[in-house]
Parts: sequence; C-alpha cells; structure tokens
Amino acid sequence: MNLNILLAIDKQYKEQAIVLIYSILRANKNDNINIYIIHKSLEYFNEDEIINRVADNRCKIHFIKIDSTKLKNLPVYQKRYPLEIYFRLYAANYLPEDVERILYLDADTLVINSLNDLYNMDFEDNYFIATTHIGKLLKEINNIRLDLDKEDKYINTGVMLMNIKKLKKVDIEKEISKFLENNNLLLLPDQDIISCIFGKKIKLVDAKIYNFGEREWNKYNIKNPNKPIDLKWIRRNTVVIHYYGKNKPWNENYIGKLNIFYNKMEKKLERRNSYGKQTI
Repeated sequence: MNLNILLAIDKQYKEQAIVLIYSILRANKNDNINIYIIHKSLEYFNEDEIINRVADNRCKIHFIKIDSTKLKNLPVYQKRYPLEIYFRLYAANYLPEDVERILYLDADTLVINSLNDLYNMDFEDNYFIATTHIGKLLKEINNIRLDLDKEDKYINTGVMLMNIKKLKKVDIEKEISKFLENNNLLLLPDQDIISCIFGKKIKLVDAKIYNFGEREWNKYNIKNPNKPIDLKWIRRNTVVIHYYGKNKPWNENYIGKLNIFYNKMEKKLERRNSYGKQTI
C-alpha cells in the first residue's frame, strides 16, 4: 500500500529526519512511501543529502518550501518552539489534491513496527487521530487555562494522522487568528492551538503503541507494578517511539533506555551508506 508521511524540519533536524525516514522504510518493507517535507530553510544540497542517504525505489521525497512571512503573529519561543512547529497546521493548504490523509511525525520520533494499522484507521468524521500524554489533573488545568469543555481532547502533536480531505475545508488562518485573539497564555503553543480548535473532533489512540516516550514508560510501570512494560514488550508492540522534551538520544547525557532503538537504527543506516546503498 501507499503511505503518506509528513515532516516539518529545519537544518538543525536534518540528521534526525534521515534516521526517521530510514526507520519508516525498515518497518514498512511492503509499502510505498511518500515523504512530504515542509520547510522554510533547507538548501538544495540539504535536500539532495536527505534523498541520497535514504535512497530506495519504494520511497519518494517531496520538498515543500513555505514562505514564512505569510505566517504572521504566531508565538515563537526561540529554539524550543520554532516557527516550524506550526507548519503541520497549514499542511492541508500545501499538499497535493490527491493526498486525503497523511501521518505527521516529529523529527524526534522513530518507527519500529508497521504503521499500517494506524494509517488505515477510520477517522469517524474526526480531523485528527492522535494520543494524549496528560492525566486527569493536567486535563482539568488545561480545561481552565484554555477554556476547554470536558469532552475536548488535549493531544501530543508529535504523532498525528491528519484528515487532509476534511482539513482542506477549514480556513486555518482565520481559526488560528481567532484563537490567538482570545488566548495569551500558551505553554505548548502548537498543542494548545490544535486542541482548542479541533478538540471535539479528535480520535484518541493508545500512547503506549503510537507515541511512547520515557515519561510514559515510567508512569505506566509505577501505576502497574505487577504488569510492567519491558523492552521486549516495546519491540513487539510499540509502533512509534517519541523522544520529546530535552532528553534526546543523540545527546551524551540521555537518561533512560529507549535510546537503544535510536542508536541501533543510526548504526544500521551508517553501515548501509558505508556499503553503497544496500537494500533496506
């Protein structure tokens, strides 16, 4: 089958994007992959490097350059929340007409099992399928802070199946402008915006499977001491690992065990490129 994947990166995350794309190809060996990379700053030689290092006849990489001057008045908080975090919000305006659904992945994610079950899920008239990383207390705080209703979902935006066919009918610039007029205190700006605008039309799936990080792993095992999750379970069941926050596996001071997957994937990619673009 064909999988459409969306990334939004800058030069800083070029290397991580390459590892991510390689992981997608390895975990989905029977699929054709269309990668759409939205950016504002990649040079032609950056694009060539990405294509060459993950070269595979099943994978087509499409680069979409955004004129960032059109994205006015969006809150940007230096390196942690750069302008690129908003590109996924505008993706429906830039993607081809024949793209009706697409899986957005942050560049600090890694795919270790097939994406097919997630990719083929029924939207059930929702705009997004995603996961949440917050518990009851934080949900109540966000409801107050952002004036959300109880049924609104507050999601982690690092992994989202996007209903592009439905999103193309939304005037996203108007919706974001209206939201920003009434909301000044944004803690996680892209998540706040998506959850507030689309919160009633988001389908939730299991974060342990589709958006698993060290924090979720620790929280789950503390709450379930008699049925803890181990690395063997993750290898068999988790589809997407997410290295969100400041704890990144490419840094020497990584805390946890999930970096095992990233380090192994990075080494496999290095060996592949060293031996002349062997098959995935």
